[in-house]
Amino acid sequence: MIIDTHIHLDDARYKDDLEEVLSRAREGGVERFIIPGADAATLERAVAIAQKYADIYFAVGIHPYDKEQFDGVEFEKYVHHEKCVAIGECGLDYFRLEGDDAQKEAEKKEQARVFVAQIELAKRYKKPLIVHIRDASRDAKALLLENGASEVGGVLHCFNADEELLSLANEGFYFGIGGVLTFKNAKKLVNVLPKIPREKLIIETDGPYLTPMPHRGERNEPLYTKFVAQKMSELLNTPLQNIAEMTTENAQKLFHIS
Repeated sequence: MIIDTHIHLDDARYKDDLEEVLSRAREGGVERFIIPGADAATLERAVAIAQKYADIYFAVGIHPYDKEQFDGVEFEKYVHHEKCVAIGECGLDYFRLEGDDAQKEAEKKEQARVFVAQIELAKRYKKPLIVHIRDASRDAKALLLENGASEVGGVLHCFNADEELLSLANEGFYFGIGGVLTFKNAKKLVNVLPKIPREKLIIETDGPYLTPMPHRGERNEPLYTKFVAQKMSELLNTPLQNIAEMTTENAQKLFHIS
């Protein structure tokens, strides 16, 4: 059995066939689903989906691209929900920085402010973090360590294969591995994967994005975690069943779900 630890089931691209998506996944061995918080506009839908299905959970958070939507007071209303298992996805993303140097620095500073606010929220309510890092490894790592994120730990969602981040395994952080592992240009992640402690590996899709081979270019869905697990099995020279059991146990431990 596999847990999809990062699947945007609240995305409009699942609206018309959510039941079918979930049915295919369950029949294919996916036993739990976690909807990350990214956009405040879809949070109510995420909560409603989690309330409807026993095997679905959600997180509360704001993606760095949507930082203007962050409202700590509003989010606190959801943190106490029995199906809320984490804070995030939150973090730093420097991929699309625009403007002159001063504007870029201002953007970085605001992303950091909202990221730290969510770290504090996670610590206050003892929830793990779902961390998004893109082109910002050094700054993100520094903010996590400086602000005591090791108190709650979390997952480096869609792990970017930066070896500088591997030491966070010692700070309670796990590494989310998704469809990128199957891409032909994923040499860096392929090489780094064996260096990640086995007890810190979890599987995700990030659907509807980052669809693995052989379905790249299509909408991603939880069933496709099987391709990630198969590739992980091949690269780590470990039986597929062991990969499924190991990553499931890791996810259960991190998110405190049974």
